[in-house]
Amino acid sequence: MQIKWQVFLNDLFIKDQVTYFAVNTAKLHKKEENVVEILYPSDLVKTEFEKIQAQFFNHFKRKVNNYKIEVSYREDKKLIKKQETKRDIFQKFVEINPVLKDLDELMRLDLS
Repeated sequence: MQIKWQVFLNDLFIKDQVTYFAVNTAKLHKKEENVVEILYPSDLVKTEFEKIQAQFFNHFKRKVNNYKIEVSYREDKKLIKKQETKRDIFQKFVEINPVLKDLDELMRLDLS
């Protein structure tokens, strides 16, 4: 299933990048023999996934010859990807090497 999902995402990236970036954070897990659980980080991802759900699962059901597959949804906040700024990265390095903070004060680095 994971391989088919990745192939579907690659095709979706070519056809519709906006939808791709909305749903690529969703994770699919086989919960039982006929149940697939969709983990999503936000309601937006769930809404976008529901738009393409039929397209993916119709193809997948035909490939595995199992038409009894059901879908369940569960929100998982751990899937949210936080974009790190230059300042965040710098703070991590300051924790490792505190001398960098002195260097920043001396040279007045622009990390915005």
